[in-house]
Amino acid sequence: MTALPSSPVLRTPGLVDGHIHPDKTSWGLPWISRRPAATLSALIENDRATQAGYETSVEDRAHALLSRALEHGTLAMRAHVDVSSELGTGNVEGVRAAAERLPDLTVQIVAFPQFGLLTNPGTLEAMAAALDSGADLVGGIDPGGIEGDLHGHLDAVFGLADRAGRDLDIHLHDGGEDGLAQIREIARRTLAGGRQGRVTIGHAFALCDTTLPSLQETLDLVAEAGIWIATCALGPDPVPDLDLLERHGVRVVAGSDGVRDAWSPFGTGSMVDRAHLLAYRTGALIDAELERAFRIASIDGGEMLGLPEIAEWTRESGTRLEFAAESVAQLVADRPAPLRVLRDGRPVASR
Repeated sequence: MTALPSSPVLRTPGLVDGHIHPDKTSWGLPWISRRPAATLSALIENDRATQAGYETSVEDRAHALLSRALEHGTLAMRAHVDVSSELGTGNVEGVRAAAERLPDLTVQIVAFPQFGLLTNPGTLEAMAAALDSGADLVGGIDPGGIEGDLHGHLDAVFGLADRAGRDLDIHLHDGGEDGLAQIREIARRTLAGGRQGRVTIGHAFALCDTTLPSLQETLDLVAEAGIWIATCALGPDPVPDLDLLERHGVRVVAGSDGVRDAWSPFGTGSMVDRAHLLAYRTGALIDAELERAFRIASIDGGEMLGLPEIAEWTRESGTRLEFAAESVAQLVADRPAPLRVLRDGRPVASR
């Protein structure tokens, strides 16, 4: 008999989830049915009610999702975790405890004011406490659309970051010229404070509308400020024109956002799946475009999180993934699970 050729083994850098909400997940629990929601405020209220109804701890739910992500090649993540006057620092402590059970997974936690900051008195104090309870970064949310006070909100989050010596990662769903104006203000404050490369904007839907008159100006300012843009390629949500952002020098990372939570029934915890979705949503066809989606979900994420073992990866690196695939382009199209996940030359421990 003629021996069949052995399957090729493709080595890649580890994957990075640049925007995920592990405290909200129902991963590993029975199916939850979601209420209809037509606005961001309605989605947030659904989230609040769902979280209040969970009987399983934040730590256990987060650990189930983080374990799944690690098994599928995610070696680092930026986790946005709810902090509020009602929740206090409990969610942050739960996610940090889950992360400590998985030493091969690097988890940066953002103290995230999902339910409002200025509009929810006591939350700023809770966020300051969260930075002493396991959170690494200061978060923010829609200074205009949710808070109704652009400068007041940014004064609060940039002020807290300055006092604590932390970086920032701000959710911004607002679109249109108003959304671009908010992004420019964040960029101006980033430059004024010498924070280049230390601020991220999640979603940034306004940057996805190529018809807006001030888009080019805004992209140039974002690039000058070194602001990272996190996109999640979710359902009907806008996705950026990656060619356009590249031409302006704007850096992009990818994330899962919510996984099986009140916001969405979708998500698998696999950043190979997310690279596939990003490629699909942005019309990738040629190998270079598919490879770019993988790079955004791996090397670029490693650079944002400051992890040289991923950002400066080579084929000889001990921290790597191994897939049964001919190329990165095929990998992104076919979405296999990794054959092996290694960190510092060791198979990772995911339990």
